[in-house]
Amino acid sequence: MVATIANAAAAYANAGRIGGSGSAAGSGGGFADMLKQAAGDTVDALKTGEAESLKAVTTGKADLTAVTEAVNNAEIALQAVIAVRDKVIAAYNDVSKMAI
Repeated sequence: MVATIANAAAAYANAGRIGGSGSAAGSGGGFADMLKQAAGDTVDALKTGEAESLKAVTTGKADLTAVTEAVNNAEIALQAVIAVRDKVIAAYNDVSKMAI
């Protein structure tokens, strides 16, 4: 849970820098870079969740707290990606319905 809060705070700070100051856009960063970073973080969270679950199942020596935390982080990351995807699809549908 602590890692999730830290990840959320870091993502919020990154989004604020990109949108607020404009300095990130001048240094080569942008929305696409932020999405790439978020996708990479999500994949890492999913891999960590899988690894912890596999360790618990195969060896039986995994810390259940670590397994639960890793799986919860992966679930939250996946839910965030799905929410962003849904918003992008809704925005695309709204734009495609606009009269030219």
